[in-house]
Amino acid sequence: MVKMLPLSGSERHLLPGAKVLGPADPAERITVTVIVRRANADLHQQRLQAQQQLTREQFAAAHGASAADLDAVAAYARKYGIDVVETLPAQRRIVLGGRIADLSAAFGTSVVQVEHAGGRHRGRVGPLHVPEHLHGIIQTVAGFDDRPVVRPHFRKAAGVGTTNGTFAPTRIAELYDFPAGTDGSGQTIGILEFGGGYNDADLDAYFAQLGVNRPQVTSVAIDGAGNQPTGDPTSPDGEVGLDIEVIGAVAPGARQVVYFAPNTDQGFIDAVSSAVHDAANTPSVISISWGAAEDEWVAATRQAIDQAFEDAALLGVSVFAASGDSGSSDGVNDGLLHPDYPAASPWVTGCGGTTLVSANGGIADESTWNHGGGATGGGVSRLYPAPDYQATAAIPPAGDDGHAGRGVPDVAANADPATGYQVLIDGQQLVYGGTSAVAPLWAGLTARINQMNGGNAGFLNTRIYAIPPAAGAFHDIVSGNNDASGQGGPYQAQPGWDACTGLGSPDGAKLAASLAGVTPQPQPQPSPPPGGPKATTLAFRTSPGGVTIMPGMSRDLGVINVHGFERIRVVAEEHADNGASASIRLTMTEGTEPVGLLDVLPVASHAQITRVYEIPGTRLAISADAVGTAGAATVNVWVYGLGGSSGPG
Repeated sequence: MVKMLPLSGSERHLLPGAKVLGPADPAERITVTVIVRRANADLHQQRLQAQQQLTREQFAAAHGASAADLDAVAAYARKYGIDVVETLPAQRRIVLGGRIADLSAAFGTSVVQVEHAGGRHRGRVGPLHVPEHLHGIIQTVAGFDDRPVVRPHFRKAAGVGTTNGTFAPTRIAELYDFPAGTDGSGQTIGILEFGGGYNDADLDAYFAQLGVNRPQVTSVAIDGAGNQPTGDPTSPDGEVGLDIEVIGAVAPGARQVVYFAPNTDQGFIDAVSSAVHDAANTPSVISISWGAAEDEWVAATRQAIDQAFEDAALLGVSVFAASGDSGSSDGVNDGLLHPDYPAASPWVTGCGGTTLVSANGGIADESTWNHGGGATGGGVSRLYPAPDYQATAAIPPAGDDGHAGRGVPDVAANADPATGYQVLIDGQQLVYGGTSAVAPLWAGLTARINQMNGGNAGFLNTRIYAIPPAAGAFHDIVSGNNDASGQGGPYQAQPGWDACTGLGSPDGAKLAASLAGVTPQPQPQPSPPPGGPKATTLAFRTSPGGVTIMPGMSRDLGVINVHGFERIRVVAEEHADNGASASIRLTMTEGTEPVGLLDVLPVASHAQITRVYEIPGTRLAISADAVGTAGAATVNVWVYGLGGSSGPG
């Protein structure tokens, strides 16, 4: 008899008011997605904390699923007559297909047909179960329940044909001073969609009337979904068209890849994972304009998605998500406040909304969007602790029960439909707003910044929170609130970060300049959230691309204060492609007095070495030498402070 254990975080509940109609057809064939643990998890965490960027090939080799884990899941499935449909090691994803009866038996659940206000769907209640020998290997199983999980965050402007006070997206890019001489060339932007579609005729006509080159747009089908326009611009077609047209208007040189997936938890996991790990299209930026209140998600589903977002950070991919259009409650009528997910994920840049007014060629006024029955989402997460990069953002206690947590959003831009974006959807000239417009706007801006700065900005949050206000990279929004009920609410715009508009809307040119030279703040702790206390502090790292040293030469990499730590962990690697190797020299001082050589770390080509030291002094000097004649060495070094009550000063 196989011992079965509950799968942590897999508990499901019926929707309020839902009615069970009876068991699902046991002979119906479905697929489920199984996510297994990642390989080299400790190294993955070290690289995240060091803010390193890997290629997709490097990532797959180091941190995909092990063959042993995937084989174990496949062997277990076959005992129940279940097929292995697809195995994706880099994504740690194995897709199983079979009869509901067999899959239910394999994962210890019962599947029923459910009816609720939104229609009928397949569902389950309670936790899933996995066999004892796969407990700890299997992390998420999704696909039994096919209820819709997200909604698009776009809103149509009131009135028909009204364009007064609204903007072509190209004009919004001008008002926000997107970097001159850039158009996103060389970049690929991934767009996630969970319904609807686009028409090439609309795109041809729209970009022709803007006088902008039509961007290259391709679609990728996930889990049987695809580009399926309905002909109704108020359907998800509106979301799809808004995303493509905003990005294409502000970054016409960027290639767009639209990932269409079913609106289910399985579809969302598979879409995020597919886009992040897409080695064929290699998006450097991802835009998501769909979401739902963070506590409406199954915990194991969020964990799988968050871990894909962590992978994005390690791959140098920037991810933007709309913060919602229903204010601080996110449209949940339970008397509490709810940030929207995935904007609430600490590994995503959440995008809030403003009302933008232009006069005399510039911005005359900008305030929190709370108008026409909609308002920007935002608030304080009850599921995610405040990440390290928000340590200086003065996140307030939550406005309902005073809990502490991650603050949402991180950034903002124009979202009010009354000052919205002129688009062409299903043959109709319309004006749309919502934070759905903000995520693609920021995606287009980031593509242009990547082009300008010659590299991927990657995970943006650790960098934007480190930009000093004096740099002028953000327009600080200081008026308005996001209580859609009209009662004022607890979250008010104010100087600095706030739960309405985050850090503010962009000054694109100044933001690009700031990102070219900013030292990132620490990363959030890796998932699963909320996680335990922080065990390490990143005290030093070389630049993301490493430091290059010519043969026979030495370079000083830096001197850091390690006073207050009990020990330090040093991680060093060499990653040039020419077979070069290097040595890393660590020297300690006490104040200005030398203590002596702590160690010399030999780092072979494409190798990494980690060592932990007791600290005989207060300052550490780091230098590197290229060894041999193979060519220039490129090294990365990270120093972590361990223990102690104070950090480097």
